[in-house]
Amino acid sequence: MSPCPDPDPLVTRHDECPADAAAVIDAGLDAYNDGAAPLHEVRPVSSVARAADGSVLGGAIGRRWGMCCELQQLWLRDDQRGTGLGRRIVGAFEARAADLGCQVVILETFSFQAPAFYARLGYVVEFERTAYPHGLRKLFLKKRLTPTVVAT
Repeated sequence: MSPCPDPDPLVTRHDECPADAAAVIDAGLDAYNDGAAPLHEVRPVSSVARAADGSVLGGAIGRRWGMCCELQQLWLRDDQRGTGLGRRIVGAFEARAADLGCQVVILETFSFQAPAFYARLGYVVEFERTAYPHGLRKLFLKKRLTPTVVAT
């Protein structure tokens, strides 16, 4: 049985959510979402570039769920930009996603970040949001992957 609703809850305002409240909100939302969709099936996927000394030069971090993969973060050390390493990192990320059965990669990028880079890699803008300050736009992109063929 569910508890009775509080007849007069206190609502407070914050810049940063209190840690105890954030934990309860996250857990509650996770439980609600998992009841509606099998989000426990979401798995990480990434690719990382390292120098000979093991230091990280850049990488791509994302998640996959069924046939869809989301590239959430892509970063390259400043001295590695324009060398083709970003293309290799994204290519490795896409290849890993395809190996795992993904057929599409989606991502979001701001207009000041890398939309031209992603366009060169075959990503297509599906949607653009313009509600940001300073004339900035957020672009939502998608790319279909070529299925990985496993030799027998």
